[in-house]
Order: sequence, then structure tokens, then C-alpha cells
Amino acid sequence: MDKKTIIELRGKGQAIQATVYVGKDGISDKVLDEISRQLDKNKLVKVKLLPAVEQDRKEAAQELAIKSSSVLVEVRGRTVLLAKERR
Repeated sequence: MDKKTIIELRGKGQAIQATVYVGKDGISDKVLDEISRQLDKNKLVKVKLLPAVEQDRKEAAQELAIKSSSVLVEVRGRTVLLAKERR
């Protein structure tokens, strides 16, 4: 994805609420299925990493992007913004 598209997605991401929460169970298949479902529907999903997640937030964000076949748009605090990968 080019830089212009990522900037546009960041702007759109500010207007949406986190709809997926990752808790003490970490990045499970259930979480990945929900992210994939929401990406298919909305093309953009905001994920909140709760304090119970022991993994580093940036590593967790990268893992979420790779395992869900999406693009990591932004990591801000414990909030991760993912976009559906264009083909």
C-alpha cells in the first residue's frame, strides 16, 4: 500500500471505535476469525490490546497483521488499526 492510502486510512480509523479486543488469551484463532470477518465486511478494523496481553504491543500488532492477511496501518498506544490487503 502506498503512503497516501495509509494516511487516508489513518484518518478514517480515527472515526471508528475498537470492535475487537485481545485479552489474556492473546491472539487466538477466535480473535483472528473475528478480525477476518470484520475486514471482509468493513475493510478497516480497530483492535484494542488489553493490559492483560503480555506480548509487546508492536510485536502483537505485526502478528495480527500477518496472521489475518491484512496491512498494519497504525499502532497507537494499545490500539491497532488493520486494513484489508488489496489484491
